Amino acid sequence: MARSHRTGRRVTTRAGTAALAAMLTVVLAAGGAAASDTLPWPGDSAAGADQPYQHGYSVTDLLRWNPADDAHAELLRAKVPLQKRNAANAATQRVPALPADTQLLTLAGDYGNAFFESHPYTNEFSQYLFNYWQYADFYASWHGMPTEGVPVSYYDPTKDWREKWFEFGMLNLPNPGYTNAAHANGVRSLGCVFFSDNDRGDQTYAELLVRDADGGFPVAAKLIQLAKFYGFDGYFINQEAKLAPADIPAYKQFLRQLREGGVYVQWYDSINSSTGAISYQNEFNSVNGPFVRDAQVGDVSDSIFLNYWWNKTKLTNSKSYAAGLGLNARKSVFAGVEAGQYQFNQPYNLDDNLDAAGAPMNAIATLGADFVSSDYAGKTDDAAQRDVFDRERRWWTGSSQGATTPEGTWKGISKYIAERSVIGGTTFATSFNTGHGLSTWTKGRLSNPKEWGNVNLQDLPVTWQWWIDAAGTPLSADFDYGPAYTAASRFSYQKIGAYNGGSSLVLSGTLDSDNTARLYKTDLQLTKRSTLDLTYNKPSASDDSELRLGLVLASDPAKVIQLPLTGSGRHTTGWTTGTADLSAYAGQRVAALGLVVAAGARPIPGYQVNLGSLALRDGKDNTPVMPQDLRITELLPETGELFLSWKRSGYDKVRRYDVYLDDTYLGGVYDDVYYVKRFTATSGTIKLVAVGPDGSESPAATTTFDLSTAPGGVKASAKPDGTLTASWTPRANGEPITLKVQSLDTAHPYTKEVALSGTSTGTTLTGVPVNGGDHLLTLRSGTGTTTGVRGTFADTEISPYPASAVAINGNTFTFSRPALPDWHTLTILEDGQAKSFATTYGSGAKPYIIRGRTTRAAETVTMSGATSKVVAILEDYAGNKATTVLRGN
Repeated sequence: MARSHRTGRRVTTRAGTAALAAMLTVVLAAGGAAASDTLPWPGDSAAGADQPYQHGYSVTDLLRWNPADDAHAELLRAKVPLQKRNAANAATQRVPALPADTQLLTLAGDYGNAFFESHPYTNEFSQYLFNYWQYADFYASWHGMPTEGVPVSYYDPTKDWREKWFEFGMLNLPNPGYTNAAHANGVRSLGCVFFSDNDRGDQTYAELLVRDADGGFPVAAKLIQLAKFYGFDGYFINQEAKLAPADIPAYKQFLRQLREGGVYVQWYDSINSSTGAISYQNEFNSVNGPFVRDAQVGDVSDSIFLNYWWNKTKLTNSKSYAAGLGLNARKSVFAGVEAGQYQFNQPYNLDDNLDAAGAPMNAIATLGADFVSSDYAGKTDDAAQRDVFDRERRWWTGSSQGATTPEGTWKGISKYIAERSVIGGTTFATSFNTGHGLSTWTKGRLSNPKEWGNVNLQDLPVTWQWWIDAAGTPLSADFDYGPAYTAASRFSYQKIGAYNGGSSLVLSGTLDSDNTARLYKTDLQLTKRSTLDLTYNKPSASDDSELRLGLVLASDPAKVIQLPLTGSGRHTTGWTTGTADLSAYAGQRVAALGLVVAAGARPIPGYQVNLGSLALRDGKDNTPVMPQDLRITELLPETGELFLSWKRSGYDKVRRYDVYLDDTYLGGVYDDVYYVKRFTATSGTIKLVAVGPDGSESPAATTTFDLSTAPGGVKASAKPDGTLTASWTPRANGEPITLKVQSLDTAHPYTKEVALSGTSTGTTLTGVPVNGGDHLLTLRSGTGTTTGVRGTFADTEISPYPASAVAINGNTFTFSRPALPDWHTLTILEDGQAKSFATTYGSGAKPYIIRGRTTRAAETVTMSGATSKVVAILEDYAGNKATTVLRGN
């Protein structure tokens, strides 16, 4: 979708309209730029053998979508409900005059976008995680996803992106971990629908507009169903293929049906509403306006993402045109910024979006703000993440160090977008977790030494990064990830890690005056029993400084109430907790929470304090109940994987579930299912702890396993003759063995269970499916631990290409994509000679139609002879072939 303005002509440059949008990241280095894919993680961070990942959808995929068909579906749903944001309070904003209703959409990669690795969580510290939700209203995931069934082996990351010979869907979903994090912060999460003339093979927008007998759009119904099932909020529609004029009314009705189905719709400024031609207006006007509000149809979309070549006049006109339609431009008209292409050297000046009073006239949208990681040479280097953090802070605040003066010409998003917050009610807790770590700590104890990345575990971000007031030199703030972390060179603090999770917040430097650090924008109600706990660690020497909890009350926002923590100037040998009684302020509302580091009589060089947790409690027992129905649903020793499930409580009671193996932390999520890779334990106790909104923890639910009671070395192999052979090493106890094979595709159920002697070492089952579906084979010896292995049934089935899928007009044949889930190529023979078909990106012709890469135009073929024999040979990914005679004998 990105365009660049060069010497008055339009140039398709990027990553936007091309499959580079789907496939490419740009790695910037000194002296130039080099393009490369976001590569799969290697080594211990590589994907697990059966790790759930998302896939894309063509329209034909979408129409037959059923979550029961996808073994991964339940593990890819977002479960955190969208949280309500607090009412604006200008008095506690960093810039009080900034209107709080200006919205922002960030259209960016989530975690990165290696094609088969869209996981909700993984074990990589240098996985990029967005940390500035307080400035966003919408997060739309921008990358491509191969459609379901594409073998991972088809992806060769060493080849040029044009040599990816597989299909990308016209639809990609937002990562469920990102949706959970977005919702926790009151941000809506969007999927992307993308059409152009060269990027999705023969997929075409016309497929969206097919109506059912009642006049509705089945594709729109499926998009609504998909969003509700997976837990996200709507779609960004990037229509960059021209529309036939006759299709424009239907397209508007299609969009309207999406909105009426309860999903949010943002349209891209790319189409002339009258002619259907590609036409980038770079402002909101009568040409693109009817795709938002149409005089005859009514509201079509919720908003529009303006193409980038705007200026002051165009943005002024946009606001006026929106007002004439009765729309609030700060919510319906998004001025686009090409973050990824121009980075900190933007040709677009967001000051052009300010009116005479300095207030934004329109909303703002950014494309590719994940460039702070994806376009950085050290993006996969743990030691270079400090620079990624600085780059991200600079993009959002204008300064890599959080200073009030911007670095260079880029002033930062926070100059234009007021910070928001969902922190309300009577309780609040944070452990200052950014969503990844080089290790994990539990109550100050190292509970896992391995790195991880999981945006589901991200605490609500510190609202202001950073807002520290001091008469002298302000202390510096950073997130401390522990001894293995390489901090920026400006820091010299002692790295001690987290109290809970992967990071703590460290304040360090020379303390020569009182420092007031504003941390969280809130709307918290205090009660007669309210207390505020700060867990901290002060590794620097004892001194006469003092920590004071800072409260800003809504009734007096100009004042910071300081609540001293006695003895907090002393050196600590670990973590300690100080508590402030807030009963004197019962009935008041807290508009901001922070910390005052009070200076001593003389400057204190080398001062350091780490903040491990901050918790407001209301005096009630909010401890969650012990989780129920904890189960090991799959234990797969041969691939080192574990699947768990339990009964989930409401988000008002539980903010997340933490999973342990004995006392080793395995991860966490707000969900009722969880996946663990690199699971090599042979026995132990799985523990599950529910964590409440105030940080309180439930008693642990437990379940045990012991591989010494289970058959070992389990292998399974399915063959084309409908047999499945399993082998194993029996245990010495000699107890009878129960073997079970079940299809993981519950839409095509298959289950077979057999009882075998305790000394048996294998068996062969007959009559198993040969449809290529996934299966789970499990073994249990007596009442011992059940173990298993996943696999796929042999694939011998293929449906022939239907003759009805080709339109024949004399000697001209127009082929349509097979409406089948399992196909790869379609060879067309005329009198035994293969016809040739052009591919996308000018990548050369192929002697067959290749799924996802043959152009739509190339699928219309004029045969050489009027009476020649025409045959279609359909081949699937497994190599099965089926022949259909289309003409002749």
